[in-house]
Amino acid sequence: MKKLIVLLTISTLSSSAIAQETSWFESLKNLVGLGDTTEQTVEANTPAVQNTDGLVDMLTSSLEVNAEQASGGMGAIFNYVKDNVSTEQFSKLANSVPGVEGLVSQMPDISKLNSGSSEGFGGLLEKASQYSDSLKSINDVKKQFEALGLKPEMIGNFISTAQNYLDTEQGQQAKQVLTDGLGQLLG
Repeated sequence: MKKLIVLLTISTLSSSAIAQETSWFESLKNLVGLGDTTEQTVEANTPAVQNTDGLVDMLTSSLEVNAEQASGGMGAIFNYVKDNVSTEQFSKLANSVPGVEGLVSQMPDISKLNSGSSEGFGGLLEKASQYSDSLKSINDVKKQFEALGLKPEMIGNFISTAQNYLDTEQGQQAKQVLTDGLGQLLG
């Protein structure tokens, strides 16, 4: 081992380009893998810009839904957010997370669906949605989830997963817009 270090030291010192660029000791440490790796670590740990592909992958793996359900469900949620924040805020979200508009276009069309069951909470929500735009929006998200074969109870899981996905330094602004836009859907 000592012979190897001596050989590496001589090799490093004889190379003028390396000796000029950094100290001979730093070059030696770099050659044997003991150099300063902070720069490389920072690059490796800096996540790329989040996009909806990563979010859909996270939803499919963590919630055991298929890609169509994940895309349509998040599209319904992002559409709800779009209706509840300013155009400027939604643009910030869409710019921070490329592909949001694509997901919105994948939400199911519920315009031709019959109104839901008149029994239980679903029936109450259906009736109340006739008198309140905000309740209508919530009811629409519920119906879109049902049209995808998802239980409405999964809406919270989708939201939580999306917030976790955006819980990075780069995703904080998008996460805030998402949370602001979800207001009544969360409450």
